[in-house]
Amino acid sequence: MPVPWFLLSLALGRSPVVLSLERLAGPQDAVRCSPGLSCHLWDGDVLCLPGSIVSAPEPVLVPTHLQTELVLRCHQETDCELCVRVVIHLTVHGHWEKPEDEERFGRAADLELEEPRNASLQAQVVLSFQAYPTARCVLLEVQVPAALVQPGQSVGSVVFDCFEAALGAEVRIWSYTQPRYKKELNFTQQLPDCRGLEVRDSIQSCWALPWLNVSADGDDVHLVLEVSEEQHFGLSLYWNQVQGPTKPWWHRNLTGPQTITLNHTDLVPCLCIQVWPLKLDSVRTSICPFRKDPRAYRNLWRATRLQLLHPLGWRLDAPCSLPAEASLCWQALGGGPCQSLVPPLPRENVTVNKALDFPLLKGHPNLCVQQVSSWEKVQLQECLWSDSLGPLKDDMLLVETRGPQANRSLCALELSGCTPLLSRASTVTAPYLLAWQRAARLGEQLLQDLQSGQCLQLWDDDLGALWACPMDKYIHQRWALVWLACLLFAAVLFLLLLLKKDHVKVASRGRAALLLYSADNADFERLVGALASALCQLPLRVAVDLWSRRELSAQGALAWFHAQRRQTLQEGGVVVLLFSPGAVALCREWLQDGASATGAHGPHDAFAASLNCVLPDFMQGRAPGRYVGAYFDSLLRRDAVPSLFLAVPVLALPSQLPDFLRALQGPGLSHPGRLADRAEQVSQALQPALGCCVGPLGTPETGREMGLEAGDET
Repeated sequence: MPVPWFLLSLALGRSPVVLSLERLAGPQDAVRCSPGLSCHLWDGDVLCLPGSIVSAPEPVLVPTHLQTELVLRCHQETDCELCVRVVIHLTVHGHWEKPEDEERFGRAADLELEEPRNASLQAQVVLSFQAYPTARCVLLEVQVPAALVQPGQSVGSVVFDCFEAALGAEVRIWSYTQPRYKKELNFTQQLPDCRGLEVRDSIQSCWALPWLNVSADGDDVHLVLEVSEEQHFGLSLYWNQVQGPTKPWWHRNLTGPQTITLNHTDLVPCLCIQVWPLKLDSVRTSICPFRKDPRAYRNLWRATRLQLLHPLGWRLDAPCSLPAEASLCWQALGGGPCQSLVPPLPRENVTVNKALDFPLLKGHPNLCVQQVSSWEKVQLQECLWSDSLGPLKDDMLLVETRGPQANRSLCALELSGCTPLLSRASTVTAPYLLAWQRAARLGEQLLQDLQSGQCLQLWDDDLGALWACPMDKYIHQRWALVWLACLLFAAVLFLLLLLKKDHVKVASRGRAALLLYSADNADFERLVGALASALCQLPLRVAVDLWSRRELSAQGALAWFHAQRRQTLQEGGVVVLLFSPGAVALCREWLQDGASATGAHGPHDAFAASLNCVLPDFMQGRAPGRYVGAYFDSLLRRDAVPSLFLAVPVLALPSQLPDFLRALQGPGLSHPGRLADRAEQVSQALQPALGCCVGPLGTPETGREMGLEAGDET
């Protein structure tokens, strides 16, 4: 159900209630003057041609004020029409010209001027009347006697009866003289409707006039015409423009009652409604109900289009007049808001649907037009001149201000404001330091460009000037430094990527591990092989002499160990000492007899050969971080390991497999969530070999006795 938005009659009812109106008899127009004046009304209407303003060489009559009064023009007692009476007040404008030879001829010249100065004044005054859909112009002749002619003084008034108009209509009246000596007077008035006047018995159109209510329902606006059934009437919607003629939009002949639905997007402030009975010479009554509706003004701005005309013109197309101003602004290439050029260029009031020009010398693609509403908000902005002048340029706009005594100042328009082009010796406060640094850096070059004619002058007058100076050459210099910095950064980045690639490559291949053990017997060698194979699945890159017997035979055990140790440590790997009863015994011999004890072992015994380098590392404190110790807890006890090797982690297998794997992978490569699973996999791989290894080596007690003896020996 429609919600009442506002209810009103077909007329606005803005005028005060008139209790009674003067009645004029007969259809003829008439004119009368104030005492002392004579006036005459030309027969018929005339063309409305104001013409251009001309200068007055002597005093002339001009209209200075307009007044209106509502009257009734009656053909019979109950057959009247609403009529607008116009009162024009006249004043003497201008002065008598003083002759150049008055001094030379003296009194004779004064006598010659007596006759024209004592003559009466005569004027032709035009009254122009417009009330949709009619328009009229009448011509009045007025004569003022010489006794009343005093320059600058009012001489009286002329009354015209009268212009017929529809109830509720908006009327516009203009007055000027022919020829025109001053700007024409204008007056706008909203007439009341039948409800605002006590004239229902006098105006027949009020007896059966359609009444209109306006209501809103969501996004729809309803025009509800309260008329009796079978009554025929006309309904017209039109745009009532102040600037230019009215523009019809929609017209229908209807039969009551009716409800017309409009979309809220169709509402604009100048949308008016006219309704009338479909009878001969019926009165048309108008209403403009959306003048103060905020939605109507929003729709008006959405429907407005700004066109920039070549070379320096612009045009604003809109269905209604706009309370706005137009100004020029400067759009920088790098983006940001368009910076207004007010001052120095003043704003101009907007005249819709008319081509206008800006006072520029040259066009520039960075110059744009802004439409600023009456509440100081930018509504429209266009830079369409770029279509004919090319894309935006990287130019600096210099604003020159000219003051008294040839004072001149220049500033560069930047995003932070207009920065003065100061000398390097000037003192600048901290808030303006950054802007000043840029202006100081380029200020001298910009001034040189301006003096050498490299800048384009866009505007010039007594107050100042605008100059557009190209910045391409300075930008190129800065870009060269930027490119150099980028190349340097790219080189450093490439080097870091290479180092990172090597690190990732090592990480993806797995950490290197050199496994050293004593070949106690065949079963123990199979256990070592099972451990090495399981570690390779982690992944780790394991080196063990079991898999390099050919290289051992060719190079010798000592040379092979040196090569493997050097490569493993260079790659950040680790050397694993796998202790067994045999290994403990070899360490005891080396510690007791020195390096000569290693010669009694086989050529493939890398462990015995490695003791020449391993033991010195431990003795000199170089072992931590390079070595990890391990032993099988079913073959050896921890206290059987010589105390010299406890400087590094010595872990039992398989009970301490997670810690052993974490030590092999390193702190940066360990994955705690996966260590337990990997330890379980390695433990399962070792179980078969561990079961076979206990028998041939003897009972666990035998192993422990050997280890204990070795530990005691050391």
